Amino acid sequence: MNAPMMYGAKAYAQVGLETEVNSASPHGLIIMLYDGAIQAIRKAKIYLEMNDLEQKGISISKAMKIISDGLAAAVDVKSGGQLAEQLLSLYDYMCKELVLSNLHNDVQKMDHCIALLEDLRSAWSEIGNAT
Repeated sequence: MNAPMMYGAKAYAQVGLETEVNSASPHGLIIMLYDGAIQAIRKAKIYLEMNDLEQKGISISKAMKIISDGLAAAVDVKSGGQLAEQLLSLYDYMCKELVLSNLHNDVQKMDHCIALLEDLRSAWSEIGNAT
């Protein structure tokens, strides 16, 4: 794909994402954050397979940012009590695991974080279906 077409495709995708974010419910935004973190870790695994360690690190950093600045920031400890505290601890654990996975190129730690995020996403999705 030539450069102008690639730029146009990226711009179109960005507009689509902005539209999706702007029209999503708060519940839907959390689902999008889970999806984004999972996708970033999956990309990190692909970059590792390609031996592109710079892009692997960038993808892991993106996943960690989504977890810490998006998912963890959305937790309401005041209303959520002990469950919210446990969720924050789980997010912290995942970020630590991702740091170690990046440092040691550990695919198992990446897979473990993906599995945790998928479980949380599934539970969050079920909550949304129940309301």
